[in-house]
Amino acid sequence: MEHLPQQYRHLFPTLQTHTMLASCSQSALAEPVSRAIQDYHDSLLYMGTNWKEAIEKTEFARNEFAKLIGAEPDEVAIVPSVSDALVSVASSLTAFGKKHVVYTDMDFPAVPHVWQAHSDYTVSVIPSIDGVLPLEQYETHISDETVLTCVPHVHYRDGYVQDIKAIAEISQRKGSLLFVDAYQSAGHIPIDVKEWGVDMLAAGTRKYLLGIPGVAFLYVRKELADALKPKASAWFGRESGFDGAYAKDARRFQTGTPAFISVYAAAAALSLLNHIGVSHIGDHVKTICADAVQYAAEKGLQLAAAQGGDQPGMVAIRDERASETAALLKKKKVICAPRENVIRLAPHFYNTKEEMRYAIDEIAAKTIHK
Repeated sequence: MEHLPQQYRHLFPTLQTHTMLASCSQSALAEPVSRAIQDYHDSLLYMGTNWKEAIEKTEFARNEFAKLIGAEPDEVAIVPSVSDALVSVASSLTAFGKKHVVYTDMDFPAVPHVWQAHSDYTVSVIPSIDGVLPLEQYETHISDETVLTCVPHVHYRDGYVQDIKAIAEISQRKGSLLFVDAYQSAGHIPIDVKEWGVDMLAAGTRKYLLGIPGVAFLYVRKELADALKPKASAWFGRESGFDGAYAKDARRFQTGTPAFISVYAAAAALSLLNHIGVSHIGDHVKTICADAVQYAAEKGLQLAAAQGGDQPGMVAIRDERASETAALLKKKKVICAPRENVIRLAPHFYNTKEEMRYAIDEIAAKTIHK
């Protein structure tokens, strides 16, 4: 899959001067996405208003995200962030009568923050074991009283990939709904919400989806959406916008006017990803990460992720002074994403094996000299 960087690197001006390996935090900006942002600006600057065009662009983005995850467009709501998506979901579960919610210790901190704010629920945490989450943990911690199970598709800290289809089977058998945080997977790991049996899934655009902050997408299974009445819903979540009836699909989870400039960016970014094909992207990312894992070991670096299972889409290297190392790398125009005591190297389809090895060489040199 080395042809992907050769074919698409020219779309990313930053790559001419920087080694961009921070897609788990912020991907490089593509020229088509930059032009979309400029189009939004110019439409206001020269035409004065762009409401009709912006609504059309919103629907285009909705369709592109639905295509990306194997859903139907009316199963996708457009929301400001994944946190907002989960807040809206949390406000909608009263109809089921059950009050128990579980999430994992691998979830991004926003997930426990949401549930800590909802005193109506009894909340349990599913603990990982030596950096992995065996399916037996879900069997143990999801009960018949669990209304919702929250899981990350990919652990934000080290790239550990979970078997969502297997987790969905357990959740469904126990009578729990399943919410998947796909912020660290959408855009480089193929997702099929229908095949996997997912009830709800959310992802934002600024990471592997190549966009900018301000927009996220919430998938809600069609058969489920109409049974939910989110309190976090407003005029974009209503049937006509002006009456009080909920929309008859996932749109009922929408609130106010979306950040249209971010929607324009998302539409262009998602179109590019679907054109390339996430399966091709995933093959490329896994290949260069597998090489980087082996190369990092040869350099004497300690990996943070548990070995075995599906190859993660990032290389997480232990470093007690990760932020300091990342700052030193930035001076050499190598952009990575430190998190606590880990340096995350998160490539995308525009990155090469040589870039990953160069970053590892720099990390090894700085670690040795500390």
